[in-house]
Amino acid sequence: MPDFNPLIARLSPPPIPSVLAWAKSYDGTKGPLIDLSQAVPGYPPHPDMLAWLSEMAGSRRYTSYGAIEGEDVLREAYADHVTKIYSAPVTAANIHITSGANQAFMCLAMAVAGYGDTVAMTNPFYFNQETTLSMLGIRQALIACDPQKSFLPDIEAVKATLVPGVKALVIVTPNNPTGAVYPPALLREIFMLCRQNGTWLILDETYRDFLSDDAGSPHDLLSIPGWEDHLALTYSFSKSYCIPGHRLGAITAGEAMVDQVAKIMDNLQICAPRSPQAAIARAIPALADWRSANRIEIAGRAKALKDVMSGIPQWGLQAIGAYFAYVSHPFGATRSELVAEKLARQAGVVCLPGVYFGEGQEKYLRFAFANADAQTIRQLEARLKALSI
Repeated sequence: MPDFNPLIARLSPPPIPSVLAWAKSYDGTKGPLIDLSQAVPGYPPHPDMLAWLSEMAGSRRYTSYGAIEGEDVLREAYADHVTKIYSAPVTAANIHITSGANQAFMCLAMAVAGYGDTVAMTNPFYFNQETTLSMLGIRQALIACDPQKSFLPDIEAVKATLVPGVKALVIVTPNNPTGAVYPPALLREIFMLCRQNGTWLILDETYRDFLSDDAGSPHDLLSIPGWEDHLALTYSFSKSYCIPGHRLGAITAGEAMVDQVAKIMDNLQICAPRSPQAAIARAIPALADWRSANRIEIAGRAKALKDVMSGIPQWGLQAIGAYFAYVSHPFGATRSELVAEKLARQAGVVCLPGVYFGEGQEKYLRFAFANADAQTIRQLEARLKALSI
């Protein structure tokens, strides 16, 4: 038997391929397959985005190694973008470009915690973040999120978890898997607790661009003097620009953190792919109206799902926002993994079971509704009603 690193060997296989395998036995009798499993945009990139990607990929300029921290043109464009969102000064020196938000998270985790250290996470959690910490030998302290409060954590639970020695707290907002959006006041409270405890707040804002138009600034943390010493934000260009295959993300942090991440990136990848960076630098200012239209489109899909769920009250819509809805199934103690498998095989609806996202999540399913248009989403009502276990 081969001898593998036990921290890796004991991890479960990646979840998305396993649920897509269930769908292979669906016979099509209920209609076309509805894939709500993975958080991918259910519409194509802008034609200009494709043209810029093609142009940059064909340029000799981007075939050599680039700056570890990212292309200057993208760091500057994104810093300007972040400055406008938060009405707080952010410079290119605060930006590090990575190959996707997952890599951004891994870099931050490695920068602040080592083997045997503890990082706090909310429960439910984003599974790739949990497995990243596990493979690094970093312990996790879980903070329960209240289903009665749309899966937001109680501030007293946060306070109780942030004991001396906890290196970081990870918050995802809008949340994956629940869709919950953290109010600015709650984020400020959480950040102040982190600062008091000497704990980093790692704020994953992958789905930030899909907040409603009237939501205002997601928070004011970048306006707090000294934020650089305890705060790091992660972001993904994949969702907003429909290019998940090009793997491009960003970290916003203090210059000292950017310096630490550069050491890690030099060993992981040296630099993120250069041609997509150049293309995104153009897209940030040029495609603002297109991104706004997509936000409205995704909001329409969320409304369609709310309408569907209102017609089947035995299925509970526990939380919804940005890309995700967290749904409770009506089959009692039946494990969510079995319910998800039956949905895929019998009804042609592919989603992720709650057990993939943490302890005590057996009664929930995650619907990545942004991957389907409103017309497709409305087909869910009949399929969910007809499901038998």
